[in-house]
Amino acid sequence: MKDLLRLRTSLTEEIEALLNEQIKMEARSSSIYLSMSSWCDRNGFDNSAKYLEKQSGEERGHMLKLFRFVNDMGGKAISPEITDIPQEFDSFKGVFELALQQEINVTASFNRIADRCFKAKDFMTFQFLQWFLNEQIEEEYVARRILELFEVIGEEGTGRWQIDKNIPGVSYGE
Repeated sequence: MKDLLRLRTSLTEEIEALLNEQIKMEARSSSIYLSMSSWCDRNGFDNSAKYLEKQSGEERGHMLKLFRFVNDMGGKAISPEITDIPQEFDSFKGVFELALQQEINVTASFNRIADRCFKAKDFMTFQFLQWFLNEQIEEEYVARRILELFEVIGEEGTGRWQIDKNIPGVSYGE
């Protein structure tokens, strides 16, 4: 029966497993961004809280896009269990350092999946992943620009307030 069900999908077991791992990674990122948003809100960084809440929603959207793709291709998308989400962070800057590291990790993961798809000649999934790879250019760029605010403005005096005030203006391609 398993072989018959596998005929209903063009996804290999390996690619399906990698996509399900990515679904979990996106869900975890969404949860971490939401936790960061709450931390910023509690610490008076209102603009950053809103930005991070928006990022959480984007990551959830990415997760759902992957989830639908796996199911649409006849695979079995797995709803991930997410645990051990940090609720406290060392510093305002540390929140955004973690955000950049998350984005770098996500990019590496998508690159790994794209590589496996290319080697497996799964060009449909490879093509599907191009949207995510392009999205990661923006995600990393914005995370780096936000961290640059800490360097340019500094955190002394009203620095953190100024950084928070400038967060909504950081964007890609405008």
